[in-house]
Amino acid sequence: MRIGLTVTVLALVGAAGCGSMTTSVPQPVSTTPMAVSPKRVERIRDDIDGLVRAGTTGVIATLTENGQTITLTAGVGDRTTRAPIPMAPPQQVRVGSISKTFAAALIMQLVSEGKVRLDEPVDTYLPGLLRGNGVDGRGITVRQLLQHRSGLPELSDDPELDEVRAAAGGRTFTPAEEIAIALRRPAQFAPGERFKYTNTNFIVAGMLVEKVTGRTYSEELTGRITTPNQLADTYLPGPGETGFRGPHPQGYTLVGGVPTDVTRSEPSVGWSAGGLISTGNDLNHFFMALLAGKIVADGQLHDMLTTPPRSPDSALDYGLGIGAIQLPCGAQYFGHVGEIAGYLTISGATREGRAVTIAMNDSPDTDPDITGLLSDALCP
Repeated sequence: MRIGLTVTVLALVGAAGCGSMTTSVPQPVSTTPMAVSPKRVERIRDDIDGLVRAGTTGVIATLTENGQTITLTAGVGDRTTRAPIPMAPPQQVRVGSISKTFAAALIMQLVSEGKVRLDEPVDTYLPGLLRGNGVDGRGITVRQLLQHRSGLPELSDDPELDEVRAAAGGRTFTPAEEIAIALRRPAQFAPGERFKYTNTNFIVAGMLVEKVTGRTYSEELTGRITTPNQLADTYLPGPGETGFRGPHPQGYTLVGGVPTDVTRSEPSVGWSAGGLISTGNDLNHFFMALLAGKIVADGQLHDMLTTPPRSPDSALDYGLGIGAIQLPCGAQYFGHVGEIAGYLTISGATREGRAVTIAMNDSPDTDPDITGLLSDALCP
């Protein structure tokens, strides 16, 4: 299961000429009538064309600036038919670990309502769940879960939790089953000792939401975030729902060096840590609304965006379910990267009113220059 976040730096060579473009109007996030900067459009057009020339199957880049959204595409959405990725309607993709920012936002809403305390042990809400070799939920706080500082073992390390094989075999998982699989391994370190990106943390976070609210995670996601913010194309598929509900490019990964269609994927594997499906339009609106204080109350948003000193093994600052990068132009990016079989998505926004989502419909062997892409997309 690849639902992690990685930020690496590789050189990309880009030239214009292969991208296509359409415009659409998202839900307004600013009253300033300013168009998307032509410089941003041209830089990203060059970048996505370069990605395709370097071997990426297809790319969808969605740029938002103060109420206007422009979509650029390059490459193909189907390797068999060679059909290009449609410019409209917005194409759905699996967004992997971007799901974690949604989960963190749900937790922070519960914090603002007094139903969850960040520095309370996880065991207060999920008694007895986290017990194992070096693992004790009485010593792991909710904050440490959301910061990836819990020390919990990584469930993705177990080959049983493979979303493509699970889909092919008709296998689904409950969150409790996934935690039991993860706890076969020892703790990675003592709680709070350091940062280590771990998907298990956000499966526990999803279980915490369900326990505190008495409703399913999907119901809370819909009722608290997607419906109020009119994110019509964002949803968490149910167990066994291996396809898409809307238009989408096929997703590919290399199997024995051959690009293989892995579009069908079992969503219960990623669940609250990586199971979401969304579009560039929706993700841009989500991150801009989040930074504007429209999803999480100001006090909790401050906590969410506050990043501890960066760990040596982390390429970016990380708050509560959201990453941050200081871009060369001085703007600060807040967002997340999600990689899951067949798809790699980069999404986020700045406080200056710009947002971007770049979605690729394959799982590259080597990650692209994410910091460079973000700089081209979000700097003036």
